[in-house]
Amino acid sequence: MSTMPDFDFALGEAADMIRDTTARFAADKIAPIAAKIDAEDWFPIELWPQMGALGLHGITVGEEDGGLGLGYLEHVIAMEEVSRASASLGLSYGAHSNLCVNQLRRWGNAHQKAKYLPGLISGEHVGSLAMSEVAAGSDVVSMKLKASEVAGGYRLNGTKFWITNSAYAETLIVYAKTGEGSGGITAFIIEKDMPGFSIGQKIQKMGMRGSPTAELVFNDCFVPAENIMGPLNGGVGVLMSGLDYERAVLAAGPLGIMQACLDVVLPYVRERKQFGSPIGSFQMVQAKVADMYVALNSARAYVYAVARACDAGKTTRFDAAGAILLASENAVKCSLEAIQALGGAGYTTDWPVERFLRDAKLYDIGAGTNEIRRFLIARELIGAR
Repeated sequence: MSTMPDFDFALGEAADMIRDTTARFAADKIAPIAAKIDAEDWFPIELWPQMGALGLHGITVGEEDGGLGLGYLEHVIAMEEVSRASASLGLSYGAHSNLCVNQLRRWGNAHQKAKYLPGLISGEHVGSLAMSEVAAGSDVVSMKLKASEVAGGYRLNGTKFWITNSAYAETLIVYAKTGEGSGGITAFIIEKDMPGFSIGQKIQKMGMRGSPTAELVFNDCFVPAENIMGPLNGGVGVLMSGLDYERAVLAAGPLGIMQACLDVVLPYVRERKQFGSPIGSFQMVQAKVADMYVALNSARAYVYAVARACDAGKTTRFDAAGAILLASENAVKCSLEAIQALGGAGYTTDWPVERFLRDAKLYDIGAGTNEIRRFLIARELIGAR
């Protein structure tokens, strides 16, 4: 339920429909268990088929492949509303529906789409994407996972690290070295039961608890050649082309967190009294609320605009980076202000605002750190002169 007036961004009937459907589901099914998800580091996999039944996993997939045939704007709206109820479930949803499903939509051949998309879109299967390694994060070309050509396919040896959804994933898109340098990386579709593939250590995190993160281990894992996704040795192109869409969609996670902050703060400052008056009547508290509202809607405007540019085929790498940069930093600031507005209560685990802060911080780091985002923006702007 909304705690404040809504600004009409005129997003269109389809986006409004997705927001209404997702918000109702999130309020009914996700929000009541959000604290449990965090406290127990629990991934509620039983929600995946329910989200699939609503079409949320295949928003950007064409109707001919079983999806809704909508765009990134609608995907952003769904991501925002899921994250408003539970940021950690929102992160897993984004990794599944965008990093895995959308990349399969964009780069998979007809056979791969027919084989993998139905289970992923229905929510019967969970999807994941694996790029990062212990020594290869922002510098993706330095990855060490090796794919050696053998009869009928490739054998993979090495590890991946910090991989979202990996412990539950049936289908994973994995990048491995098939040659040297940036022209020697290939994307592979991995199935969880492939011999030689296993899940390594589970990674404990300060936030986004309930969004499972783990190590992937490849020990002479055979992958048939038909599971190459996109061109052989063209994995950097596959990865980088999807990164703009990844950043655009994941930028909606911080939007959901900021709205969740206001959902808690506004009723609290209306009801909490000090010195005989609601604390919302104090100008310093009013300033915090105003700053939170402006931080949310300014980030919304940028994220929605970038999503629309994605749908029009006019997105830019630096604006995709800029949208998540603005949204992530605003979400951290809003979370801190939410804690401050609640005072001592905000610093306890009895209220969810401390969780919002822990969750928000991930977006300063994931999908390229804010330092990398600033580098991309500055390089493009300075280089254009």
